Order: sequence, then C-alpha cells, then structure tokens
Amino acid sequence: MKYREEVVPALKKQFGYGNIMEVPRLEKIVINRGAGDAAQEAKLMDSYVAELATITGQKPVVTRAKRSVAAFKLREGMPIGCKVTIRGNRMYEFYDRLVSLTLPRVRDFRGVSSKGFDGRGNFNLGLEEQIIFPEVDYDKVERVKGLTVTIVTTARTDEEGQALLGGMGFPFRD
Repeated sequence: MKYREEVVPALKKQFGYGNIMEVPRLEKIVINRGAGDAAQEAKLMDSYVAELATITGQKPVVTRAKRSVAAFKLREGMPIGCKVTIRGNRMYEFYDRLVSLTLPRVRDFRGVSSKGFDGRGNFNLGLEEQIIFPEVDYDKVERVKGLTVTIVTTARTDEEGQALLGGMGFPFRD
C-alpha cells in the first residue's frame, strides 16, 4: 500500500515524528448533497439517493430539515439532502477513484486549489456536476447537481493535511 511504504516515511522525515502513530492518516470521507429542490418534488430525492449510492457503493442517509422556514416553503422534517460517510477499504478505493479517474474528467482541469482546508487538516472539495463520476449513467440523470466531498484526516494542521493528501497523489495546483 502506497500510504505505508511511501507516505509514512516521507511525513515522518518532514515533520520529525518520533512515533508512527503520530503520522496523519485518512479517517473518513463524507459525501454530502443538498437537495432543497427535492422539497417540492419527492421523486427527485430518490434519484439523488440512487446516484450517491452508485458513486459510493453505500446507502446514503437522507437529511431532514431541523426547523421550518416559511421563506423557503420548508417544514420541519422535510428531506433537504443526503449524505454518505465511508471508512476503511471502501474509503481508500473511493479516494483512489476520485484522484485518478474523476477529477481528471473535469473540464479544463488544472488541479485543485489548496484553499479548501478548514484549519485542522480536513479538506473540503465542491464538485459542480455528479456526471464527472464514471459510475453515473448520463441518460438516467434527472438533474445535474453538485456535491461536496469532505476528506477528514487525523492531521492537526493544514500543512500536515496537505502533505498527507499530496503524498497520496491529490492534484493540488498551488
């Protein structure tokens, strides 16, 4: 595995870790998709859930509104999105597909900005279209909609997180 053989020794040397357990690693990947338009059309949520299940290989959880907002015609308990949390081998497989297949399919792709870090080593990436994933059948897509991919690491700083993801092949442009 590339992480153990290449990334861990490089990070130990770069940051001067004494123990191998100090080296940052991927904890989980959360894929979130807001679906405010599904509040009016219930069958849209079913297609969003099916697409997310196809992309990740895991059944998504439907997120619901916590409170009513009259301006958005939203009542408490209405479905407003879906999310999937993947861990373990499935997470590494998804990460590999994201880096090697999906991101290069983005039009005019020159790399990902490193400004998506949250200050604690976790990285957020917004994708504008779900059709860049090779698993999604373009003919079955009802609406082109974006999603957010959050890569949660055990890194304590953005610098450590960027070194970890960069070592694992993430295409940063700067």
